[in-house]
Amino acid sequence: MAATTSQASLLLQKQLRDLAKHPVDGFSAGLVDDSNVFEWQVTIIGPPDTLYDGGYFNAIMSFPQNYPNSPPSVRFTSEMWHPNVYPDGRVCISILHPPGEDPNGYELASERWTPVHTVESIVLSIISMLSSPNDESPANIEAAKEWREKRDEFKKKVRRIVRKSQEML
Repeated sequence: MAATTSQASLLLQKQLRDLAKHPVDGFSAGLVDDSNVFEWQVTIIGPPDTLYDGGYFNAIMSFPQNYPNSPPSVRFTSEMWHPNVYPDGRVCISILHPPGEDPNGYELASERWTPVHTVESIVLSIISMLSSPNDESPANIEAAKEWREKRDEFKKKVRRIVRKSQEML
């Protein structure tokens, strides 16, 4: 296990250095605590031309000791109203689900986690999720229902959380 942990640590340090050298539009990332490479603070900027445009949303990305063989978990610490984000802030997208066949049969194995994913590809997938919610298998049933049936109310809630995120700067 120690060898796996050190490999994971080296890989995460490399990904952090790469992001520092070559920042990616739409987000910033760094360690929550310099002594723990397994927990990252990520700020996602709401994608242009979406309901989340202009928002600044913070999240914690927690990596398992056997990364990249298993996916990290991502949880928004900023308020978020989205069909694919649980009420407690956990992000629910296919690439964050463990590798292999979906026991519920909703996802193909090819849609789930694979070790080729990086912090960058994960965050870009989350940005894509903000751009186009998937209400077919929602994490937040109420948000999905509102997205489908009461779009104006959904937009109003999202505008409020965007404003709130801007005030937190």
